Amino acid sequence: MSTFDAAPTALIVHAHPEPHSFSTAQMTTAAQALRDAGYRVDVLDLYSDAWAPALAREEFAPVEGHFKPQAEQRRAFKDGTLDAAVKAHLDRLLAADLLVLSFPMWWFSLPAILKGWVDRVFVMGGVFGGDYGLFGDAALAGKRAMLLFTTGGPSESFRPGGAFGSMDDFLFHIHHGMLEFVGFQVLDPVVTYGPAHMTHQERTAALDAVRESVALIAADSQTTVR
Repeated sequence: MSTFDAAPTALIVHAHPEPHSFSTAQMTTAAQALRDAGYRVDVLDLYSDAWAPALAREEFAPVEGHFKPQAEQRRAFKDGTLDAAVKAHLDRLLAADLLVLSFPMWWFSLPAILKGWVDRVFVMGGVFGGDYGLFGDAALAGKRAMLLFTTGGPSESFRPGGAFGSMDDFLFHIHHGMLEFVGFQVLDPVVTYGPAHMTHQERTAALDAVRESVALIAADSQTTVR
């Protein structure tokens, strides 16, 4: 098997509406760090792709009676009738060894477009349920996931006793309720606190720190994947 064939794949799902934002610069920095570490990097830019975040009745076959979204996901996955865009993204998710969710923290959570990506692409029957269980028995067990994001406030605001409270509290529903739920081993997040309040030199240093953090994560992941 060639080195290329053995290379792990990272899927970065990016959610920021401004291509010149620090969040986007952070994502491209992380992507390059993964490439430098030997990863094949697949990037989904949700805003650029005009991703539709709402899980809607219309994307499924006609249903008589009450519409139950997860039941219809499971049926569509089994019957091979998933929405084409959802199926394409699901295939890319299943092919990845590492999932990176890249976003600005809005209202202490994911932007709506990224939450909608999870709603539509974490398909019941495809990543959990159906032939799969939950957590260690879900389809993505053995794969890794991490968050790469920015905040509006400084780091001291997200500490226990800080103005906002512990960052771990805000991340629990993402780490445990989304990523671990479908089997991922969740890695430590890479966070840049308050880039909008930084000088140009501080933002440059922050991107260097992102590059170093992702390189360390990639090196550790490579030891397990290979």
